[in-house]
Amino acid sequence: MDVVEFVERSIGRWRSQRSGHNLAFSHFEEVRSTIDIVSLPTNAPEVIELCKSSGVDISNAISPFQMSWEGESDWDENEILEGSCILVPIPDKDNLKKGKLLRSQGYAETIPAAGEYHITEDGTFVLHTEYDRAAAEEKIWFGTPNLRFRVSLIKTSDGNGVLTASFSSEIRSLSTEEK
Repeated sequence: MDVVEFVERSIGRWRSQRSGHNLAFSHFEEVRSTIDIVSLPTNAPEVIELCKSSGVDISNAISPFQMSWEGESDWDENEILEGSCILVPIPDKDNLKKGKLLRSQGYAETIPAAGEYHITEDGTFVLHTEYDRAAAEEKIWFGTPNLRFRVSLIKTSDGNGVLTASFSSEIRSLSTEEK
């Protein structure tokens, strides 16, 4: 699998259940959410702007997409978790299995971010992103075409300590009535 196939397989509406452990607060959290992943054309204004602000030539962009989410946490039952970000893979020259992933909003910090990705032999998408105060490692793989799994670690900026760890199972919604 390469990044083009990974993005194509990810397009759709996903129901996600995430269990997270905040080690700093010794707290366990359950989050249920809906995630929408839609393909974007490389000439979409938001894709062009993200590439420009990241100092990346738009001609190197491939398979850009938008991810939006809305969910609920059992930590704060009154809080609605929602957001959206643009993601743009920038593969290494002649290798669609590794490169950079530009994000309009990061995972560990809500600022634009660029991480390094690679895809393992078994099809696992692995993303490492360095932030100002932390580092994130995410792994995503497919159990079936309509079931995917995600593991995320937020580490200290030096990479020696783990702050949070989470596991998500995501099931693609096959209903055309859900929108």
